[in-house]
Amino acid sequence: MPWNSFGVQSAPCSRAGWEKRAISYRRFENIPDEWGTAVNVQSMVFGNMGDTSATGVAFTRNPATGENYFYGEWLANAQGEDVVAGIRTPNPINEIGKNEHTMLLPSLETSMPKVYKELNEIQHTLENHYHNMLDIEFTIQDTKLYMLQCRVGKRNGPSAVKMALDMYKEKLITKEEAVIRVEPSQLDELLHPILNPKAEAALKPMAKGLPAVPAALPDRSYSTRRKAVEWAKAGKAVILVREETILKISKACVLHMPFLLHVAE
Repeated sequence: MPWNSFGVQSAPCSRAGWEKRAISYRRFENIPDEWGTAVNVQSMVFGNMGDTSATGVAFTRNPATGENYFYGEWLANAQGEDVVAGIRTPNPINEIGKNEHTMLLPSLETSMPKVYKELNEIQHTLENHYHNMLDIEFTIQDTKLYMLQCRVGKRNGPSAVKMALDMYKEKLITKEEAVIRVEPSQLDELLHPILNPKAEAALKPMAKGLPAVPAALPDRSYSTRRKAVEWAKAGKAVILVREETILKISKACVLHMPFLLHVAE
């Protein structure tokens, strides 16, 4: 690639680092502005070339519960953003990861067993190498698997504790590393009130949706980001209810406001 072309192509990535949602994310994560934005140059592969192509995101362990099984989502004939945007309900990556929302959807394990077997072997290799729960992204083009990236996976407080203890018992990490793995903010999550599972099972829900972050018992719910942010800044416990994930929701995430996706009547 000629250097002038490289500059033209990389410029949008650099500009994206100064958008409001990127700045808000850095403030929340205590990331200095001076670190800048890295640009990765690689050949493009396509998951939207028909039913033998797909895209997906996965975790080497369940980030919501901490359970030790391969967990993730995928979509046939789609590109990466389609999986996380909330416009389409993604399929579970395997049978063990199915829930009431995805019970009837085909898993990658049954739809493309050879590809799933290869992906499952790779995720085991990655976790054993990095000694941590990883977030991985992949694309399948004409039944050929391409690994796009892997990074340390985000997890909630209870999951962080469970994973740290499990990995210590599995001799993946030391006792000292297990202690360091749990952030102070994640310990704070363990002190938050939660619903009694037995009491919750006895109630009839008004609506159902996919939880984007852990939360319970908000003062009120809103369907607009502006109103939800306004009340969250006033110190109220608010839940943001949306039909799909959009980029502007990032400000709600930074405020640690829970939000719910795919609400059914």
